[in-house]
Amino acid sequence: MTETILLEVSEGVATVTLNRPEVLNALSDDMVAALVEVMTRVEADPAARCVVLRGAGDHFMAGGDVKGFHGRLAETPAERSAHFRAKIHKLHPAIVAMRRMPKPVVASLRGAAAGFGLSLALATDLAIAAEDAYFTLAYCLIGTSPDGGSSFHLPRIVGLRKAMEIALLGERFNAETAQRLGLVNWVVPSDELEAETAKLAARLARGPGHALAETKALLNASFDNALEAQLALEVESFASCAATQDFAEGVTAFVEKRSAQFTGT
Repeated sequence: MTETILLEVSEGVATVTLNRPEVLNALSDDMVAALVEVMTRVEADPAARCVVLRGAGDHFMAGGDVKGFHGRLAETPAERSAHFRAKIHKLHPAIVAMRRMPKPVVASLRGAAAGFGLSLALATDLAIAAEDAYFTLAYCLIGTSPDGGSSFHLPRIVGLRKAMEIALLGERFNAETAQRLGLVNWVVPSDELEAETAKLAARLARGPGHALAETKALLNASFDNALEAQLALEVESFASCAATQDFAEGVTAFVEKRSAQFTGT
């Protein structure tokens, strides 16, 4: 049976591919377990200095397996509720690992990023999209509320009022709109997505790993801290970075007017 999640690590970049292209990479029960396992492994892998999350075929992810949902309508309401409660709980470690891991996570988006597909993209640190990509939170269209952390990430990115619009109406919007809202960082021609993603990932993998990890942690913490607490974290992060070889290399390269060659140490 084909693996539902593929992992390849090369030259510091871990590429995680959602691999059910025949159903637009819709999330199955097998995929939930595989995604958690792969993200946990990547988080702990020192060889992976950047993570790229992509979909096989022409789409990123079209959300949950709605046909599978339909098959559960024969169950009692209590049985359905118990099934989805357990399934969604099992998924959470993957989202937490993406936010927690001390390395940048990049979404490479083409085609549909819908439902949980959009939730998953929102949990990454940076996103690059093909110009023909399209987006919808979509949960309300099948009579449910969002999951996958989208109710946490979406208002932080676009603001509460716009998040309400996206979540309550479920309307579809294009890559240009997604970029304007801050949901993606870059929009590129469809035939250039893989090359531009690889270029971005390589740049991040060559970066000062400890400093990037500290920066990600600082930005993630900023929404929950008062100014004084955030200032204190900045002090400790800077001091930690100053003890690294990458700091010595960066400062020396600046003085010598050359490009720094970071090693992640």
